[in-house]
Amino acid sequence: MPTTRFEITRRQIRSSFSHFVHNEAIGGIILLCCAVIALVCANTSALTGFTRFWTDTNASIHLGTFSLDMSLEQWVNDGLMAVFFFVVGLEIKREMMVGELKSFKHSALPILAALGGMIFPALIYTIFNYGTPTSNGWGIPMATDIAFAIGILSLLGNRVPLGLKVFLTALAIVDDLGSIVVLAIFYPSHALHFDMLGYALLVVAVLLVFNKMKVNRILFYIIPGIALWYFVLQSGVHATIAGVLLALTIPSSTKINEVQFMVSIKHLLDKFKLNSQRGIDVLANPQQQEVIHNMSTEIRHVEPLMHTFEAALHPWVTFFIMPVFALVNSGVALNFSAADSIPPVAVGIFFGLFIGKPVGIFLFSLLSCLFKIAELPAGSNWKQLWAIGMIGGIGFTMSIFIDSLAFTDQSAIDMGKIAIILTSVVVSVVGLIVVSLTCRKRISNKQ
Repeated sequence: MPTTRFEITRRQIRSSFSHFVHNEAIGGIILLCCAVIALVCANTSALTGFTRFWTDTNASIHLGTFSLDMSLEQWVNDGLMAVFFFVVGLEIKREMMVGELKSFKHSALPILAALGGMIFPALIYTIFNYGTPTSNGWGIPMATDIAFAIGILSLLGNRVPLGLKVFLTALAIVDDLGSIVVLAIFYPSHALHFDMLGYALLVVAVLLVFNKMKVNRILFYIIPGIALWYFVLQSGVHATIAGVLLALTIPSSTKINEVQFMVSIKHLLDKFKLNSQRGIDVLANPQQQEVIHNMSTEIRHVEPLMHTFEAALHPWVTFFIMPVFALVNSGVALNFSAADSIPPVAVGIFFGLFIGKPVGIFLFSLLSCLFKIAELPAGSNWKQLWAIGMIGGIGFTMSIFIDSLAFTDQSAIDMGKIAIILTSVVVSVVGLIVVSLTCRKRISNKQ
């Protein structure tokens, strides 16, 4: 029976998505290990120097009269995390152009589900913290950590329908977008300096001109991007927003003609075949080496710069930047006893993530389907969607990030981190059990 184009497309989607899921799953495991290491160090007297190392050690850049001096913790949270936000911005842009968020028909469910998954946790947190010094932390339980979430789902393998995995990924990406907006508007790092904001906007304008002219040289975006990061850092808006702004200016298409590219590649393939010498290794064949080099050049020219940046940086974000962030920010001393009362910030975060997330995701998904705005992911049911909503309550990277900006009192920051970490562990275990139970029938049907 001949293979249809639809079947080929489905196989391609499964292959690329499984590769993404695999990377995110491993990244989630590394992230968890780093968080555990940081916690152990912070609560072991002989290792507390590791925690202080990030805050007590400074690193400086000096270029003539220019000087920038920050602690290692600031370099991670303001510098490396700007790269993280840059990649997140690229992912959002890609999904809006060619992915699950391309059309309203495909994006309605994850967008509305993410909206519910942000509103309900913020409301629940506010109920417990209204009128308290920690009321500003309502943004903490809003985000879903995609690495941890995908990591949990990966433990169940193909028991989870592909449609649900795609739904959770799209939801988490919309979640990130919402968190970025909240971060930019409600959590500035210090008082705003409008002159620096003006310089930043000028750099963005230059980058947009490069984009319009389809300039495809990496340095034309990296150098202005560094300047943009510095101006945003000095402006009072959190420096990581520079990463998102830069991502929006990266070209997503190239000048090359599609027909010209196919003709060129076909010509090179014919030349490769013509120069074939049986029994001789390709690496030892100069003519075929030249063809391979020319094909690489053609492919580089046709590949959008956005894809180049994302492919190059995503492994660094997954396997280096996020684990380092966890090492720097998860080291919290657990200095409390069972006799201590639980502060409102911890209660708000726990119930915001554990209850608010699944309720918001499920309720908004249900309403969107009842009003015929969207439909359930293929091969899934409402019990499974509720289970995925539970997994959506794993808030780690972005939640800890907002926690460090929401409060000025260090004890409130530390309590927020403790609540985020413990809640994420509880949600992970409960979510894994619920997803496993709701997806069990799918396995028995296959057997």
